Amino acid sequence: MGAEYPLIAVGKLVLNRNPTDYFAEVEQIAFSPAHMIPGIEPSPDKMLQGRLFSYGDTQRHRLGTNYLQIPVNCPFQTHVTNYQRDGPQTMHHQGGAPNYYPNSFGGPENMPGLQRPKFSVSGDVARYNSSGEDNFSQPTFFWRNVLKPDEKKRMVENIVSHLKNAAGFIQDRTVHMFSHVDREFGNKLAEGLKKYVNM
Repeated sequence: MGAEYPLIAVGKLVLNRNPTDYFAEVEQIAFSPAHMIPGIEPSPDKMLQGRLFSYGDTQRHRLGTNYLQIPVNCPFQTHVTNYQRDGPQTMHHQGGAPNYYPNSFGGPENMPGLQRPKFSVSGDVARYNSSGEDNFSQPTFFWRNVLKPDEKKRMVENIVSHLKNAAGFIQDRTVHMFSHVDREFGNKLAEGLKKYVNM
């Protein structure tokens, strides 16, 4: 095995000081075999495969949902941007940045160049672009065949009440999206929003 997979030097770990606060720097540390840089992949070893997710679960239980924000566990001299918000022990709230994707406010994007290589099981396992999915046939059926007229009216009013204070381009995009569900749905939303234009 060793000759087949020779060791390759990738860097050096240097101990430049001892811990000054045992709890903060030792008790709270969270090692995980799942923390790998792009280009390095785990082997199919069953014990390792189990530990890839169990370590994270254990640390969330032991240290809280935001254990990766604790100084000893977060990246050195950089700041992570993601869509995770709030929860116990939040240290980086990321201000008013959006917590949903896709968005129109410059949130973090995926890096396609860092896609993990696929491997064969009974088919190919990989991450695939799901943008071609059918996202509208079920809500269209729900709107046309399930909701009664008074229920449609309440749904439109509820959406308008939350959307009326959003930026204009967000309102337009939302109306356009709901028009894909049903043209009547989009028109009713547009009519409802017009009531608040000059208020």
